[in-house]
Amino acid sequence: MAASLCIISCDLNRQPETTLADPSFWKTENDLRGACTRLYNLLDGFSHDTRGDELVKTSSDATSNGQRTVPSKAGDWSDPYYRIATANNIIQKGPAVNATQAVKNRYLAEAYFFRAYYYFILVKKYGDVPLILKAITDTGDTLLDSPRTPREVVIQQCYNDLDFAAQWLPKISVLPAADWGRVTRSAALAMIQRIGLYEGTYSKYHNLGSDYRAHLKRSIDAAELVMKEGHSLYPDFQKLFYFDGEGAQNKENIFVKVYGPNGAGTVVHSNSRQMENSVSVTRSMVDLFLYSDGLPKEKTSLKVSPEKSYNDILTNRDPRLTMTLYKVGESAYKGPYMPFTNQGGNGFSLKKGFILSEWSTNGKETVDKMLIRYAEVLISYAEALYEYNGSITDTQLDLTVNALRKRVNFNVRLTNDFVTTNGLDMLNEIRRERTVEFIDENMRYDDIIRWKIAETVLPSYILGAKYVASETTTQRSDVANRLTDANGMFGGKKVYNEADIYVIERAEDRRFDPNKDYLYPIPLNEISLSGGAVVQNPGWE
Repeated sequence: MAASLCIISCDLNRQPETTLADPSFWKTENDLRGACTRLYNLLDGFSHDTRGDELVKTSSDATSNGQRTVPSKAGDWSDPYYRIATANNIIQKGPAVNATQAVKNRYLAEAYFFRAYYYFILVKKYGDVPLILKAITDTGDTLLDSPRTPREVVIQQCYNDLDFAAQWLPKISVLPAADWGRVTRSAALAMIQRIGLYEGTYSKYHNLGSDYRAHLKRSIDAAELVMKEGHSLYPDFQKLFYFDGEGAQNKENIFVKVYGPNGAGTVVHSNSRQMENSVSVTRSMVDLFLYSDGLPKEKTSLKVSPEKSYNDILTNRDPRLTMTLYKVGESAYKGPYMPFTNQGGNGFSLKKGFILSEWSTNGKETVDKMLIRYAEVLISYAEALYEYNGSITDTQLDLTVNALRKRVNFNVRLTNDFVTTNGLDMLNEIRRERTVEFIDENMRYDDIIRWKIAETVLPSYILGAKYVASETTTQRSDVANRLTDANGMFGGKKVYNEADIYVIERAEDRRFDPNKDYLYPIPLNEISLSGGAVVQNPGWE
């Protein structure tokens, strides 16, 4: 398994990780801290996830539309294993340093955290994966021939690693300012919560046969511990994603990728909040935002129809919608925002987190990336409670869903009576809240996979914005063959109840095979290098 090799040279002292031997390294606390710092350097930050039905680029995504094939090599497999190898090396050699056991455990806990973090990433994509818990010494190490370990065993190891991390990592309240960005007890607990919810719901809806309730209980218990760590929601949702929301002063931050210094433009984010030539939000996501009466578009009387402007779909909505997307004429990259002119994908362009001054000056962003924030803990807690109990109290809803709404002055409470009176489904409403809160935060694809709805939402029409000639410099003749007709028809099929809606991708060009596409294909090179011990996922043989 080439991905697991530790003989690749790393930046730390410019020595291969497995040759950081006792005579030259692993002597002091600073050595151990420096080795752990490598894990933060390797941590991914910003990215736009277009694998689901949430975001689109100017070209289609192979995962989203079912066109992917079995790769020879893939960073999806090799990158996590390289980082796991880094963590294993620290766990194996760190105990030799000259420091108190408490100091050693504090840094070993960081390595355990990251090992669990990356094994969870692997399990989400591949299911069963080889569980390697020791540093690999050379190319002939028999660990390279390890077969796939059942996902339940891997996940239990993740829990064990994170339990150790939660015991020894510092509380976020006592983290020194110089250590901001290093993982804390809160991050370890929040990862347990995230894994428990994912595995509990994945097992439940995919009928894995494991005890899904045990995973959900893990998630619930971890969330309740995080809630005792002193976190709270940042008061301004819009500014949460700007420089204002950075640092320890923002109690919503739990686990972040730190960039900087602010304004220096030293890092080009792969996400780049630049919306014009990057991605846009699909109409199906916009449709999930509630109207100001707390009802979805299927039930509200506030919907503007027929739409006469791009902005009509943004009217009378949950305030987060216009905090997430640009309206026509708002100040944006390259001037006032114009649909179909300065955007990518011809959907709805992202305003969330876009810092104009950064791009106007530097073409780069240095704002920190939140990888886990307290809002996720709250909404995941609500979901886990409902999945575990089959119900949720109004008090629990106020603590979770309604707290997120209150933050943005969306003052319609979700209650059991509101759901019953309006013929809604409580679980769907909790899932809706999660989706709209976390647009472009790399959660949607994982959610549709664990909920087992990818086979429904992915092979569907991907629709974009309303074309209005007076609001864009793009000529109608340039897009006419991609617009719905007066009856919402496209290609002889009814696709939406509005005219002139841009069709980004046709359902006929998309597919999702539930027999194989819920898991990634394992790269052929990894199967070969394992001597056949690693076998391919079903349907990808």
